[in-house]
Parts: sequence; structure tokens; C-alpha cells
Amino acid sequence: MIRVTYVGHATLLIEIGGVRILTDPVHRRRFGHLRRVVDDPAPETVAGLDAVLISHAHHDHLDVPSLRALTGSPRVICPAPAAGPVRKAGLEPEVLAHGAAVQVGSVSVEVTDAEHDGRRWPLPGRNTDAFGFVIRGPAGEGSVYFAGDTGANADFAPVGPVTVALLPVAGWGPKLGPGHMGPDEAAEVARTIDPDVAIPIHWGTYERLMMKVDDRHAPAREFAEHVGELAPRTRVEILEPGEAFELTP
Repeated sequence: MIRVTYVGHATLLIEIGGVRILTDPVHRRRFGHLRRVVDDPAPETVAGLDAVLISHAHHDHLDVPSLRALTGSPRVICPAPAAGPVRKAGLEPEVLAHGAAVQVGSVSVEVTDAEHDGRRWPLPGRNTDAFGFVIRGPAGEGSVYFAGDTGANADFAPVGPVTVALLPVAGWGPKLGPGHMGPDEAAEVARTIDPDVAIPIHWGTYERLMMKVDDRHAPAREFAEHVGELAPRTRVEILEPGEAFELTP
């Protein structure tokens, strides 16, 4: 069984093969110039974790206070630019490179390509690594692709086939910068990797201070419409922050 809970933005709880994995933990009410416009996650959603996957070191994907708030001592798997902030949070990073894979309990976690500058702003550095991850469960349990933040020009060939794809469809500002996907580009990626289920992420959770979004659901809804046209075999599940989706492959 696969269970995915959309905590918000790029933070998701993925449960597969008896393993609990949290992605890109950011669940504070406010940080920097961003404010959370949905309910806080239930405490049990971010507790009892086996591992944390960090796609890159940007503050809206790697928040030190959010990491500190996690209970227990989960493994933290990340690219090199994220290692310092992870240590600052009191956890030990497991730094991987592109193409690497590790075992977490009964599941394997594989690093995939992402088209994104993953440096920790405003710190300089040459290492710009940003990752996606494919989590593959035991035989018969299926697999989950977490894209992190990426543009549509990443190498998605090693990703498929997967059971569930978690694809970013928006940002938190009035426009998307380089290395991001809008609803139409994310739908093209869904067509490329051909998942059974696609869940839009990176939408509707944080807004810039002094900025009001009239329809925070618009990116997710537009993604579903585009997938219906480009990849009709793929089923789209739109989750509100805090909602969960279960699938028995």
C-alpha cells in the first residue's frame, strides 16, 4: 500500500512498505517573507519518521526550525549544499550524489536528476546540486517519484515507470523563475514518465506577505486539465494540505 499525505508546499509524508518518509520539511506558520495560508499539519504527520529526503537547500525546502521540530532521529538524505543546515538542526546528513541509491528499511531511495540551482541562498558556492527521488517499495508495493523543484528539461528517463508521481506545478510568488514548472510543463512530464497517479505539489500553501492570491487552487486544477489532455491514462489526485491519498497497487 502507498499512502501520501500532502503536508503542504513540497512537504509530503510518504508511507510505503511500512516505512515513513518526509520530504523537504517546511511546516512553520511563517518564515522569511512567506506566510502559511492553510492549517498547520497534525503533529502525528511529522512524527515517527524513518527518513527525511531533502531535494535541495533553498529555504522553502530546507527549514532548520522545521527540521529541529521533528521527533526522534530520522535519517536525513540530501545533496551536498544541504549538509550544513542539516547539521545546524542537530541531525546528521547522508550526502548522496546523482545516480546514487540507499536502502531505508524495506524500500530503496534512488537519486534522480533535477534542473534547479540548489545552493543555499545567500551563501556562495559552486555546488548547485538539486535532486529528485524515486522511492521503490518491496515487490507488489509500487513506487513514488518526488520531483522536488525542477524545470522540465531534467532527465526524466530513469524515473519511470512509477506508480505515483509528485510533481511541482507552481511557486509562491507572482511568477516562476528558472528551474520551476507550471501546470502545463508538469503535465508534459507526466506524459513522459506515465505514472498511474499524479499528485500536484508546491502550490496553495505559502504566499508572500502583502500579496493576496485570488484562487490558490488554480495551478492544481490547471494541471489536472492538462494531464487529461496529454496523459489521459494518468489519474490526477488533488490533495488539500493535510489530506491523504491511499493506493493499493
